[in-house]
Amino acid sequence: MPQPTQVTAAEISRLAGVTRATVSNWRRRHPDFPAPSGGTETSPAYDLDAVRAWLSARGQLPASSPADVLRTALRTSVTDLAHRSRLLPLVVAASRITDSALKKAVGLPDDQLSTWVQKTSRSYAVDFPGTGSLTGQPDEAEVLRAVLRCVDEVGAAQTLEVLAEGEIGDGKTGGAYRTPPPVADLMAELLAGPGEPYPDRVVDPACGVGGLLLAAAGRGARELYGQDAVAVFAAQAAARLAVQAGGAKAKVQVGDSMRDDAFPALAADAVLCAPPYGHREWGHEDLAYDPRWMFGLPPKGESELAWLQHCLAHLTPGGHAVLLMPPGAAFRPSGRRIRAEMVRSGALRAVVALPAGMAQPLHIGLQLWLLERPHPQAALPPTVLMVDTVGTSTTDTDDAPGRRSTSDWPAIRSATLDAWHEFDRHPGNYDPVPGVTRAVPVVDLLDEAVDLSPARHVRAAPVPTKPDELAEMAYELRSRLRLAATGLVALSGGHTWSPAGAGPRSWRTASVADLLRGAALTLLRAPAAIRSSSSPALADSEAPRTLTARDVVSRRPASGAGEENPSDEDVSIEAGDVILPEMLHEGASTARVADARDAGNILGRHLHLLRPDPARLDPWFLAGFLAAEDNLSAASSGTTVVRIDPRRLRIPLLPLAEQQRYGKAFRQLHALRVAADIANRLADETARTLSAGLTGGALLPPEGPR
Repeated sequence: MPQPTQVTAAEISRLAGVTRATVSNWRRRHPDFPAPSGGTETSPAYDLDAVRAWLSARGQLPASSPADVLRTALRTSVTDLAHRSRLLPLVVAASRITDSALKKAVGLPDDQLSTWVQKTSRSYAVDFPGTGSLTGQPDEAEVLRAVLRCVDEVGAAQTLEVLAEGEIGDGKTGGAYRTPPPVADLMAELLAGPGEPYPDRVVDPACGVGGLLLAAAGRGARELYGQDAVAVFAAQAAARLAVQAGGAKAKVQVGDSMRDDAFPALAADAVLCAPPYGHREWGHEDLAYDPRWMFGLPPKGESELAWLQHCLAHLTPGGHAVLLMPPGAAFRPSGRRIRAEMVRSGALRAVVALPAGMAQPLHIGLQLWLLERPHPQAALPPTVLMVDTVGTSTTDTDDAPGRRSTSDWPAIRSATLDAWHEFDRHPGNYDPVPGVTRAVPVVDLLDEAVDLSPARHVRAAPVPTKPDELAEMAYELRSRLRLAATGLVALSGGHTWSPAGAGPRSWRTASVADLLRGAALTLLRAPAAIRSSSSPALADSEAPRTLTARDVVSRRPASGAGEENPSDEDVSIEAGDVILPEMLHEGASTARVADARDAGNILGRHLHLLRPDPARLDPWFLAGFLAAEDNLSAASSGTTVVRIDPRRLRIPLLPLAEQQRYGKAFRQLHALRVAADIANRLADETARTLSAGLTGGALLPPEGPR
């Protein structure tokens, strides 16, 4: 007897055309919402037929799209996840035939359809590494027909994306991540300036699903070469290039490009690459005498610098490469010798620092390295361009002007392209942009550390040099500081905090583990592998954002990249949730009570989320006692890295009305901390500005008595 088809909360949101938060609200507010029929406590699954009936009864079920029909067919088909790549040649074949022929094939009987599919896709299978060929079994007719109908109605590109949902998660595979399309487009655009011919031959030796090569094809590249160690990734890349790369010639191979290069003699005009991060088994021992090491054999822990030299080895003299690199490659001591030789040779042209959240891994700000294979007869460039887009990529929050919260991708892109194109045209006469860009002399980079981090070489913030402008700026900052200080004093005064009596109060307590067993609390965690966002988080995006541990510690809004279609494993935050960092910071921690601004966002890694039953626990009361220093000390372990076991934390057992009294007090203390943060930030900014004015000769010391 066939098993009923199950769907997750994320799939329900796609089915109904609503957000994940809306589905969560339906589950809580409607007793007749279908009960879970499988899955886990944190990722329940529901019977598809029951969900459809419930949505239909409330007018929430839109007409099924071909993509939804294909998803359903894939879940119920005997074609399991391990063999979905076999469908890729069929998608490409279907994209190459006429509309009338495709519609005719959709209407064939099952046995004839299977035969037609085998015959039509066989010739394309050889172009897709690791896919094999379709068997054309009659019991696969439903999914084959769904594939063809999806190609016919929404196109081959969207059909490939649906197939990728089953085989390719956006999580990491051996340190490799899917590059978001806007970042890929920026990298491709950096290969040629305005009015310049675009490179014809582009290679990506760690191509993943082909995003960077597609971006290059969209700008005019005519020959595309890719290789990836994961067969599923390589097959998807080949299919996407065959469908979306226009008339470009594309060739994708499976294999470890570092150890077994599929194109050893290829000399390309340009290279685009997002090399795997932190992969120690890249072949250090086997490749010790490899001729690619033009700057020397990289240490075992510097795999990114090995990939960098591998990319340069594939370039013709004068060819350019753009690599997406982790920030550690710019300053780790173990890579200092390689970096020094690279700078001396003139191969490094620019380093661009991106804000955190632009691409996976979301918690760090990645960098774009622009490289050029030195021409033997060319003069060495005297400078390297440093661009720090972090300061240009943020907008103020409503509650704390000047506090960084969201990323403005158009500003990042514009600052990067403008700086690079101007520097490329006039490398010896580049005008810096204070706080954003600077052309750093090569001799200044060749110090003991050879630190290539842009933040080290670019001023953190511009300060006016005209005395009258600086004096006006200082006056405004001092006025804002006085206002913030007045608010801080007001919050610290007011009501009297009376003593509890001759001795402290004592009460019965229960551990979080006890409260979990009694269903007064629910404990949730983010999945072990956070997926890559399909695009960088934009300031005006309506997609849910990711709340990071740094956001909680800094008491700032969620700043991680958002997802329009969250995974079924993602934890959606609700108002009233209490969020606690997994690790102590300087021996202390803070508990955050989610408000309306947090609701609907995604819980990030290294965070514990406790969802109280509002009829039994007040969230502010819970947060206040969870973050108590003695409570955290008793529930933590470790020396260098101190981790909290939330189940060991203890909470007083008090009536709800009494909890709410304490909760109100803890909420007031939270407001006091926020006001102190704002005043502290303004005090630092005011002092820095006044100090810069004095040392720069723009301001005079104040007159009057000391």
